[in-house]
Amino acid sequence: MKISRNIIIFVLSFSALAMGSTLRSLSEEFTKIAEIVSPAVVTITAEKVSKSRSMLPGWDEELFRFHPFFSPDREIRQQVLGSGVIVDKGIIITNNHVVENAENIRIHLMDRRELKAEIVGRDPKSDIAVLRVKEKDLQMIKMANSDKLRVGEWVLAIGSPFSGNLNHTVTHGIVSALGRSNVRLNEYENFIQTDAAINPGNSGGALVNLDGELVGINSAIATRSGGSQGVGFAIPVNLAKRVMEDLLTDGRVIRAWLGVAIQELDYDLAKSMGLKNVAGALVGNVVDKSPADKAGIKIQDVITAVDRQEIKTASELRILISSRRPGEKVNLELWRNGKARNLTVTLEELPGDEKLAESGSVQSSSPGIRVENNSRELADRFRLKSSDGVIITFVEPNSEADRKGLRPGDKILRIGNSEIASLKDYNKEIKELKSGDTVMFLIDRKGNNQFFALTIE
Repeated sequence: MKISRNIIIFVLSFSALAMGSTLRSLSEEFTKIAEIVSPAVVTITAEKVSKSRSMLPGWDEELFRFHPFFSPDREIRQQVLGSGVIVDKGIIITNNHVVENAENIRIHLMDRRELKAEIVGRDPKSDIAVLRVKEKDLQMIKMANSDKLRVGEWVLAIGSPFSGNLNHTVTHGIVSALGRSNVRLNEYENFIQTDAAINPGNSGGALVNLDGELVGINSAIATRSGGSQGVGFAIPVNLAKRVMEDLLTDGRVIRAWLGVAIQELDYDLAKSMGLKNVAGALVGNVVDKSPADKAGIKIQDVITAVDRQEIKTASELRILISSRRPGEKVNLELWRNGKARNLTVTLEELPGDEKLAESGSVQSSSPGIRVENNSRELADRFRLKSSDGVIITFVEPNSEADRKGLRPGDKILRIGNSEIASLKDYNKEIKELKSGDTVMFLIDRKGNNQFFALTIE
């Protein structure tokens, strides 16, 4: 027994020594990365100017609206703090929200030098901005391929949280998730989620891997306290690099355009359409004369893949299409009326403010509604542009329709595959349904088409 006990003690001791050696090696790696990368991370200070009417607290603005003392707008200057990353000679990437509407932008280096910076370009849709400084002899960081990043990898976050006095703060964590797209911060979202501590002031800072390469630009946190709670978000460096290259070359970001409004699928929608998996982007509308329209994409199609790359969510499709170049041809795999189809689309440049947009979430419900043929009176009542079609005039309180979001004023365009032009059409389709059936309603809400999967009780 003594021999066995000694062996056990020896094994445990050896394991503890091995673990200690591993931890020391990891600690040494963290130290090396911090030493190499930190000089390429900068603190950004600037002034943001906003206009505010000179008012007395607690008094109604209308009372002083025409008084000469109170009416002129006055400027309010606010000091802002952020971080940035040197990625090329004199070129710095940061977040758009750090420098938007900012003046007197200054870059503070690790060696305490202070440089004046100018904005090369900004892209609010991705929250990326590019700055330039005259000094070229600055330490730069190597950019990784963020597409190769995996959940569980160690990462370090470097930036200036809370104040310039805390510049070049280094925290560590892992990649918690990839492809986060429902954070609702930017128009184009494909966030890396990490539990490395990120706090106000870290925006625009570096997220790096164990090779000391830039994998993301720290952008935001999810918090209830105002500080880090282990849920931080970074913009993948591949996306940031693409935006930077466009801004440096063209002064603007050039995105490809498909010309469809899309929404996420849910279980009921997928089931009603005969899909085996809840994956893909459901087409709610097709812009007239758009690439999608020219290629033959139709409302109610589900786009399941682009060039054989599976599309799991509507957001994935938006990011993928926007990353392509106008003029490129892409092969789309579709699900239409219970059958798989393939179409080739020639993408065009995203025009103006039009965009590939999600039309909103959809949820299942029972009818619980009252409908009427549209009329001029109803059109005026609900502020509709036309007086045709079938309008929901009442939603039963506490019904599934009420809980799930159907509203008075919604126009019913289609039930299943049948177009609804009159109350007669509506009644015909409803009568054919039986309890337990799930059917799709296509709704026009203030000019935006949405699908609702309704289960009949």
